[in-house]
Amino acid sequence: MSIKVFDQTGPVSGQYRPETDALLSLSGVTKQYPGVLALADFDFDLRAGEVHVLFGENGAGKSTMISMIAGASRPSAGEIRLRGELVDFRSVQLARRAGVRAVFQEFSLVPELTVEENIFLGQEASRGPFLDKAELRQRARAILDHLGFDLKNDQPVAYLSRADQQMVEIAKAFVDDIAVLILDEPTASLTEKETDRLFALVDAAKKNGTGVIYITHRMAEIKRLGDRVTVLRDGRKIATLDAQDISEERLIELMTGRVIEQVFPNIGFAPAALMLEIENLTLAGGVVRDASIQVRAGEVVGIAGLVGCGKGEIGRAAFGLERVRAGRIRFKGRDTTGHSPSAMLKDGMFYLPSDRRNEGLVMARGGRENIALSSLDDNAFTRFGFLKRSAEAKITQKLAQDVELRPMDLERSVDQFSGGNQQKIVIAKALARKIDFFIFDEPTVGVDVGTRVAIYALIRDLCEAGAGILLISSDLPEILHLSHRAYVMYRGTIRSEIAQADLSQENLLSHFFERDAS
Repeated sequence: MSIKVFDQTGPVSGQYRPETDALLSLSGVTKQYPGVLALADFDFDLRAGEVHVLFGENGAGKSTMISMIAGASRPSAGEIRLRGELVDFRSVQLARRAGVRAVFQEFSLVPELTVEENIFLGQEASRGPFLDKAELRQRARAILDHLGFDLKNDQPVAYLSRADQQMVEIAKAFVDDIAVLILDEPTASLTEKETDRLFALVDAAKKNGTGVIYITHRMAEIKRLGDRVTVLRDGRKIATLDAQDISEERLIELMTGRVIEQVFPNIGFAPAALMLEIENLTLAGGVVRDASIQVRAGEVVGIAGLVGCGKGEIGRAAFGLERVRAGRIRFKGRDTTGHSPSAMLKDGMFYLPSDRRNEGLVMARGGRENIALSSLDDNAFTRFGFLKRSAEAKITQKLAQDVELRPMDLERSVDQFSGGNQQKIVIAKALARKIDFFIFDEPTVGVDVGTRVAIYALIRDLCEAGAGILLISSDLPEILHLSHRAYVMYRGTIRSEIAQADLSQENLLSHFFERDAS
């Protein structure tokens, strides 16, 4: 049996017929890690010119599958065929040579390098033994212009917003002709305009015969782009269905193995004492200007707005993560302007960051250590300055069970958990000490519907128990269905406060964009 290992630069050859044959196929593919069966006897096919959506809970096996297709890992068993020929991608670089490109949810950028250097990393243009910087710059500019991304070639990636970094990742995939394009939650950090541009690029790729594997938890994206949907659960294929003929309820039932009657819970509204009061806040970087909000105990207050409008910086400033130029922050009646995150944590405030990998977790450490990290000064965990190991193990195990962590292995390093389960660890970390005010900053980015339902139920339980909740989200349904009141931000300023009775998509969106001067 002949296996292409792609130690050459040429494309796959053979008797492939695009009108009848699968562009890419997996047969009986299995991936076994020590103690974990991540993917079991998996069959899948991708046709030229289609978008095939992968849908499943975090930990269902989606990331494992695409990592093998992209050459980041290799199957324990089974076959992968590209254009009818058996292939063995032993590295990401070799998969790219065959025309397989992936845009992963977790970025693979080098912060110290510029945009253009990241786009061509590993495939730089050279002139003899020297890097051809002029060629590099010209090609990068051409790609960015073609994609419609407003990025500066020579800007270091470290200084870019997460949305701009997402665009760099996408640009990397369009360096060469693409046979198979893998997009893993590509719109999580993009604005509406950038999302529309990405969708246009996907449509163009389909017309050129590219096969697209698309991972998303958003039903609107499935309906907009998808041709077929394959549902995974616990590392196994459950069904492959026509994307246009399947309802969200049926997809959720197949994904979870149970009927979820209501995604968004009803949250009791019993506003009590004023907990957080921000007056005329202006931040040192100028992202937020003259902003004022209030949050009471027993209510969920949302902040909505486009990516980059400054809504996330409001929560970060309240927790002491942003430098304040002017204005005042009061928490529980005391002036806390300029207080540190550790001081705010001791006062009973917890901030769940939008970037869980870089700000919420220590990726190389285990789940137990991460959950306990915010509470090491608490008497439940320490005595006379020494960690109580047995208490730590007992408490973290209970919290992991409460958030339904999978797999239930707290000694496993956090970077080996799926994105949704990493988010569960961050939430368990928030619950490890006495907290009565929570800031949720984009709490469901990159998590599946089942995890979303659990997070929404947690927000309800915390609010109804008397906690104050500040919910910062780019997901309009979250703001509409969970908030008792909502503020809308536009270019760093609070444009409107909307009461629950007036919360509607039309009212929110009317404040998202530039108003007609006339």
